[in-house]
Amino acid sequence: MRKKVMAATGLIAVAIAGYMFVGGSEKNTASTNNTSTNNTNVTQDVKKLVSDYSLRNIKAESASITSQQLIVTDEESKSLTYELPENEFFVSTAPYVEETHPCAIHSLTGCQGEMVNEEFNVQIVDMEGNSILDKTLKSQANGFIDLWLPRDKKYCVTIEHNGKTVESEISTFKDDDTCISTMQLI
Repeated sequence: MRKKVMAATGLIAVAIAGYMFVGGSEKNTASTNNTSTNNTNVTQDVKKLVSDYSLRNIKAESASITSQQLIVTDEESKSLTYELPENEFFVSTAPYVEETHPCAIHSLTGCQGEMVNEEFNVQIVDMEGNSILDKTLKSQANGFIDLWLPRDKKYCVTIEHNGKTVESEISTFKDDDTCISTMQLI
């Protein structure tokens, strides 16, 4: 009888440890629950997190965004990973006149563009000629314009500022760049 009690206690301890290891994970994913209401809430939460880190409303040691994930490292070097929406792609562009930096994966906490808090006329058209965006947008304090675009497409982006223009093709496929720092206004 005593062996059975010890075995049951051991199994319970293993189950609790397993739950704490798997269930207590810091990884948040947009696909943990397939109900559309929860996916919408998680998507909105991730997009708000991205915005808050980009606007520097939330502080972190680092926050970068790949084509698939937001990766945040806090001051204690603890890493949190959030899955991005399945149908939307984040891309951030920093139009410039004189200075830029080489980049592929956008750092929400580190990338700094030249043209801070400036207004730009931004037009985005897909390869079929459909207008995705045509409006005046203001760059943030980091000099970047953050955009969420439909995934798995190519786009023609035109940015105009004070009579200077730049046009570039970007795409939103898996592993594409999320930081566009090559758009020089001429």
